[in-house]
Amino acid sequence: MEPGNETQPSEFLLLGFSEDPALQPLIFGIFLSMYLVTVSGNLLIVLAILSASHLHTPMYFFLANLSLVDVCFTSTTVPKMLVNIQTQSQAISYAGCLTQMFFYLVFVELDSFLLVAMAYDRFVAICHPLHYTVIMHPRLCVQLVLASWILSVLHALLHSLLVLQLSFCAHLEITQFFCELNQVVHSACSDTFLNNLMIYIVSVLLGGGPVAGILYSYCKIVSSIRAISSALGKYKAFSTCASHLSVVSLFYGTGLGVYLSSAITPNPHSTAMASVMYTVVTPMLNPFIYSLRNKDIKMTMERMLDGEELLRTLDSRELVE
Repeated sequence: MEPGNETQPSEFLLLGFSEDPALQPLIFGIFLSMYLVTVSGNLLIVLAILSASHLHTPMYFFLANLSLVDVCFTSTTVPKMLVNIQTQSQAISYAGCLTQMFFYLVFVELDSFLLVAMAYDRFVAICHPLHYTVIMHPRLCVQLVLASWILSVLHALLHSLLVLQLSFCAHLEITQFFCELNQVVHSACSDTFLNNLMIYIVSVLLGGGPVAGILYSYCKIVSSIRAISSALGKYKAFSTCASHLSVVSLFYGTGLGVYLSSAITPNPHSTAMASVMYTVVTPMLNPFIYSLRNKDIKMTMERMLDGEELLRTLDSRELVE
């Protein structure tokens, strides 16, 4: 393409799922409901952990951070889509697109790093139980979360700066409901070799590294559990990992689904639906997984809800009096 046809774009068009006006209210209602469930469920997890002193442990510290990141992760993409549906517009500004892409990269990588930290926590708890309190001290937990933030921000900053060097065509369409890195890069008119190269290199390092860490931790965990003589002991040891293992499977399973759908299926709507599983459904299900499979979280939530019901009862009595 000739240089004269290249320009700094004023906006991108997010095509989303369907342009049929009849389907827009249904899509709006579904995603608004999912977003509210995600935010309320994850914030309830955080509130439960903060309010219960017996949950002030490394495992729940990482879980509280994961829940906050999931709220931010979903808030990066869904609100803009809801606004576009409400205003019957598909546009997002160039600055807004790059900002959305930056924060999406930050929070998706943070999710990955926090899952690794949680896997390491379970590894120490099961494989080195006598040294757990010495190894997993509060300073190490804070350092792991801080390192996760630094690496995630640097990762997002690298790709964002590389995208800023690209030139784009005048008419830009993204077959997603948010500004996804690969699609933004593929929309460029200039040479994207360096961008694609860095995407592959960083994906291997920051994608394959956490997966390898989680697999190594669970190999050691399984080996330690198999060495336990009693069936009850094996069940108790495995039950402490069940919630985390479910979240890991959901996170990486849906992420792999997004990659395979975009690589195999040319249909953009299929890719967009796969992305919904990764960016919206997974953060929404995480609180349910931990609250249903974790007795401590479940009991704390029940006490919180009972306490709220008691406060409402007392308030109603005062009004009657």
